[in-house]
Amino acid sequence: MFFSRINKLLAVAAIAVCGASCTAGYLEINSNPYGVTDDEMQRDGYAVRAALIGIANGVISPDVNTTQFTDCLLGGTQGGYLADANANFRNTISNYNPTDDWTNVFMKSPYVIPVIYSNYRQLHQVTDDPVILAVGDIIKVAAMHRVTDTYGPIPYSKIGQNGEINVPYDSQQDVYKKMFEELDAAVAALIPNRTNNFAASADVIYGGNVEKWIKFANSLKLRLAMRIVYADPDLAKQMAESAVSNEVGVMASNDDNAMFASWGTSGNPINVSVEYNMVTRHEDGTACVTESGDSHTAADIVCYMNGYNDPRREFYFTQSEWDGREYVGMRRGIVIPDQASVGHRFSGVRIGLTDPVCWMNAAEVAFLKAEAVAVFNFNMGTDARAAYEEGIRLSFEQWGAGDASSYMADATSVPETYTDPAGSNTYEGTLSTITVAWDENATTEQKQERIITQKWIANWLLGNEAWSDWRRTGYPRLIPVTESGNYSAGRVNSTSGARRMEYPDDEAISNSENYSYAVSSLLGEGGDNMSTRLWFDCKPDNPAYNR
Repeated sequence: MFFSRINKLLAVAAIAVCGASCTAGYLEINSNPYGVTDDEMQRDGYAVRAALIGIANGVISPDVNTTQFTDCLLGGTQGGYLADANANFRNTISNYNPTDDWTNVFMKSPYVIPVIYSNYRQLHQVTDDPVILAVGDIIKVAAMHRVTDTYGPIPYSKIGQNGEINVPYDSQQDVYKKMFEELDAAVAALIPNRTNNFAASADVIYGGNVEKWIKFANSLKLRLAMRIVYADPDLAKQMAESAVSNEVGVMASNDDNAMFASWGTSGNPINVSVEYNMVTRHEDGTACVTESGDSHTAADIVCYMNGYNDPRREFYFTQSEWDGREYVGMRRGIVIPDQASVGHRFSGVRIGLTDPVCWMNAAEVAFLKAEAVAVFNFNMGTDARAAYEEGIRLSFEQWGAGDASSYMADATSVPETYTDPAGSNTYEGTLSTITVAWDENATTEQKQERIITQKWIANWLLGNEAWSDWRRTGYPRLIPVTESGNYSAGRVNSTSGARRMEYPDDEAISNSENYSYAVSSLLGEGGDNMSTRLWFDCKPDNPAYNR
């Protein structure tokens, strides 16, 4: 059994309670990096469980301040889901003038790479069970692909056992190839053990169910394959088709969804992040109902879902306090209004303190297959319409939104025009003319927009994934940053937006030779700037550059 080599328990760091938003100096704030309680320390197989959770904490961190940066202020805004609502923010990713504190987190936070690799090393010390080790590899890829999708070339193949990153960078192409190798090896190790489930107490994602881990690995492989479809179409086709044709296959039902909820005492970090500095009472003493502070829902996602009369809105958003308008999002990349008098009135994020976060869901997998067939003619074992409509049905089921038939049949509704109830940030342009109902006679480009738009809606709050899709395809069509809200001094175009994050400032000092090589030889034209396209961001006639 894999418990036989457990030599010692992992040391668990003390939990420090954070009471305010941490958009400066967050590295000085500590919290439990493993996300486990004292009671969990006493369970059988604690060391394996703690190591697996530790690696998993690098995907979406239970450390609130880390997740605020990675999934709210970065992914949430750039993916069109969230808008910064704290008027005290002076240097933001949304305004294209972030400081190093805002952009370094994926590479320099002690709660991402160091947590992933120290626990990965620990896992190899406490067990030689090939099933457990394969699961660790899958989680590592799930975490680290978010890092390369943020910066491009990163230290990966030569990274230190404890997460030391002062090593040579890999090109993004090589990172992806290595990740495919790791996923293939993990699946190969799990297939012979597909019915040999391991201890449920050691697995907070799937309760030790090996087949579900295989499905997740194949689904993740499909996600990564479609990410590189314009950069390396032959490899993308090979990886996508092999993922779907595997004997266990990919996620097919919401029971397969990869959900994480081992929060310890802090609770869901996205919930805590969006509620920082929340207005709870109006001046007259009445309660504020929007339930969000530093982040509110973005105008983009609300406009699409309002236009489509989407029944999932009540599960995604809180109601606004603007008269006659049930759901109203705040525009991203603006001069942020005062929260107490204006900002708090926009719709907030409906998410609970104990709610899980989703790493990947079956709806996304269906949309990946739909795009692969409709746009690239890959063999996914289904046709594009069936996969597209299955994605919508699965999302409705996931959120308890009822029957999706009438929604899928709507061939006339389009996203609404954004009118700012506060008066200064209205978007006059047409957001999109795409409808919901599948149209077999549509152009390939229209099919891609339709699929990615519905995938985006279904992937609510998976902002980094949405941002990657937007960069790769140009969809969904998002509302651009306002000219008054673009503080980049011309370095970032308001329409084409941020294509990556700049490397941490420290890399040019502590890892100078490797950093210089990465920027000059691996990153490509544009250098270490937010406007530089990554390797996968190479679609011809990307609409983000042609609006």
